[in-house]
Amino acid sequence: MSRSAEAQPPLDTQPHAELHGHYPHAQNVAEFRERLAAVHARIAAACARVGRDAAEVRLLPVSKTIDEAHIRLAYAAGCRELGENKPQELAAKAEAMADLADLRWCVIGHLQTNKARLVARFAHEFHALDRLRVAEALERRLQAAGRGLDVFVQVNTSGEASKWGLPPEEAGPFLRALGAYPALRVRGLMTLAMFSADADRVRACFARLRALRDALRQDAPVGAQLDGLSMGMSGDYEIAIEEGATVVRVGQAIFGSRTLPDSHYWPG
Repeated sequence: MSRSAEAQPPLDTQPHAELHGHYPHAQNVAEFRERLAAVHARIAAACARVGRDAAEVRLLPVSKTIDEAHIRLAYAAGCRELGENKPQELAAKAEAMADLADLRWCVIGHLQTNKARLVARFAHEFHALDRLRVAEALERRLQAAGRGLDVFVQVNTSGEASKWGLPPEEAGPFLRALGAYPALRVRGLMTLAMFSADADRVRACFARLRALRDALRQDAPVGAQLDGLSMGMSGDYEIAIEEGATVVRVGQAIFGSRTLPDSHYWPG
């Protein structure tokens, strides 16, 4: 669901048709280093515009659909964590690249309970927790493995029926219910912005999550850390940063355009 090409200006200066630019594929370590440097530079610029420290923002490269050879190039260029939408794709890659012992894997997409075993086994972080059935499945698997898992609670701040995530008003009760699952370490909230060329509408999705996080902090359950805001992708991460993002999930601006449609990874 990326929205703009790396070389284009920020979203609020672009008409809708130009938000779907083509990202060339990085083919060697030097090109990956250039892409990563470019994204980090834009992160720093977005932080500077709103008086934030760029060190507050973590870049999570998203490697969905990317083959092992190119992931290894990205690793050589400095990537030490990667985001995947589909647990089965993550599991296959994690097993194939088990020799990269310091590579962390994060699941950023909707999770079905029958795939919880893969997340519990291979993932270090899960960015899309929005159902207690999933929490229960993960807890059971994690307890059996003697592991814990950092999680972000997904909130639907756009109000779109096509997106997963809790309605904002249900986030507080959900967080309190997660206290029954000690293997799940709450690190913050996550959202997907509206797919729109109207920067104000996109920005509102991110601002809504930040305001919700700030309100929930007033009565956060014991053990829940609500510092994190996972929001922003290749086409809108700069706006997300201006609205407080601490994790931005960037794929195509680093690896190149994907051939499969977003609907393959974000079922509605």
